Amino acid sequence: MSTLLNKYGYVPDKESIERRLEVIAANLESVASETIYKECFGLMDLTTLKTTDTNESVTKLMEKVNAFKVEYPDFPYPASVCVYPNFAAVLRECCHCPEVHVTVTAGCFPTSQSFLDVKLLEIEKAVRAGADEVDIVLALNSFLAGDLETAGQEIAAARSCIDHVFPERKIILKVILETGLLVTPELIAEASFLAMENGADFIKTSTGKVEVNATPTAAVIMCDCIKLFYEKTGRKVGFKAAGGISSAMDAVCYYSIVSSILGKEWLNKDLFRLGVSRLANQLLSAVEQKTVSFF
Repeated sequence: MSTLLNKYGYVPDKESIERRLEVIAANLESVASETIYKECFGLMDLTTLKTTDTNESVTKLMEKVNAFKVEYPDFPYPASVCVYPNFAAVLRECCHCPEVHVTVTAGCFPTSQSFLDVKLLEIEKAVRAGADEVDIVLALNSFLAGDLETAGQEIAAARSCIDHVFPERKIILKVILETGLLVTPELIAEASFLAMENGADFIKTSTGKVEVNATPTAAVIMCDCIKLFYEKTGRKVGFKAAGGISSAMDAVCYYSIVSSILGKEWLNKDLFRLGVSRLANQLLSAVEQKTVSFF
């Protein structure tokens, strides 16, 4: 067992994980409801990360969020809008909803393949431009080579960079593990503990840019780790599922995983997020019982 897994006393049990997921899957229909769909809507990081994104397209998306309550007053706003770092200032300028955060992917997303000072400069510039939340990718070039110290130091450096820019303002740091490229449950668990120990406010499944993105199995392992980390340290770390979450029932599945492992106190936007580009309309459609294409 690795040092980190031994430290927290965690041994991923594939059979146990499969059994838990079977129970969750069997109960999804009973969990799904208008109330839960709306809750999931309020947990979304509404995301656009396209090569074709422009100032105009990002502004248009934010304007839809600004106007959302006019047409859907009974829904919450999404938790945030997530864009590439060069659009942070654009989003900040046109965001008229104080409860909606500006989220950016930074640190040379989605591969994290660059010099550390380049990653930190991008993070700093995004925060200075108005980002409330920063999603970075675990340095897999170090982690997969077994160099956990360097991978952890990069996360800690990102944390320090963010805290240095605006020490008086809480900027949320999410660390993407890219679980689809971590081929064993043990590696997912090890990456989870490493990110949390080095200052992550959230651990996140995926970039959405690889073949395998969020999976229920990875979510269970990550939530198990969050629970053990909290029991040992007293610090609550959030969970974000992202990549391939496109149906209302997908959202209910991840909601149920978080609820069953971490409990109701994690079922809020401070500790649970869904990274989405397609889910918003699906949740609206599920509640309205008709096809909705608002976003």
